[in-house]
Amino acid sequence: MSHKAGFVNIIGNPNVGKSTLMNAFIGEKLSIITSKAQTTRHRILGIVNGEDFQVILSDTPGIIKPAYELQASMMDFVKSAFDDADILIYMVEIGEQELKDEAFFKKITNSKIPVLLLLNKIDKSDQAQLESQVALWSSKVPNAEIFPISALEGFNVKEVFSRIIELLPMSPAFYPKDQLTDKPERFFVNETIREKILMHYKKEIPYAVEIDTEEFFEEDTIIRMRSVIMVERETQKGIIIGHKGSALKRVGMESRKDLEKFFGKQVHLELYVKVNKNWRSNQRQLKRFGYNQ
Repeated sequence: MSHKAGFVNIIGNPNVGKSTLMNAFIGEKLSIITSKAQTTRHRILGIVNGEDFQVILSDTPGIIKPAYELQASMMDFVKSAFDDADILIYMVEIGEQELKDEAFFKKITNSKIPVLLLLNKIDKSDQAQLESQVALWSSKVPNAEIFPISALEGFNVKEVFSRIIELLPMSPAFYPKDQLTDKPERFFVNETIREKILMHYKKEIPYAVEIDTEEFFEEDTIIRMRSVIMVERETQKGIIIGHKGSALKRVGMESRKDLEKFFGKQVHLELYVKVNKNWRSNQRQLKRFGYNQ
């Protein structure tokens, strides 16, 4: 039997719905989804397997102009998404006019591989605006097939996925057929905790945070985890902990509930907060957290 497989890489500006789309394709929550920009920091692979196909989806950070070392590393993940793609998904949202980086935009318009331009969040538009946006993007990216979608509502998502399978090259599977992602379990523990911090803290706090799961012991009926929340300053540590530890307790409770769903068993989660000064600008620390390969 003939088999198709390939890498489908999703790029676009911050907060256009890339992670929502990938999770919708996979049917599992692999990527953080919040209303804040720059939620995705890593390049996350999600694998969808069928009897005669394997789609390897890649969610990437939103395209920005880097202000510090961490953001520069995030943009390196985006650059790598151009190198191994068999199909490129360029995602924009209704009302958007341009990509934030001209060099990346030229790579898209000059692409020799299939480009699917997904016009997301059409549930927030009317017919006139939709037609205007389709015309705009057709002229800007003439090499792309355009699909109006709502990743959140599921509109046109199956149609896009069917088109992806049609465009996949003939190839054996790259990963075992029962594999869902390329990331280890601790990565999803870290991301779940970071999501709660993005949801509950304001201003700079979520962007100054990194999570390090130091212990992960799986038993028959329970997983015991110990995770450290890294911040850059003592004042941030106090905000994360909150009055009498209330804020940290809320993060821990909500994270534990999500992790029990994800792993399908009871979770015991211990959370600590440590100051790791200026980790976002420290090459050695960034490498430790998996940003500089």
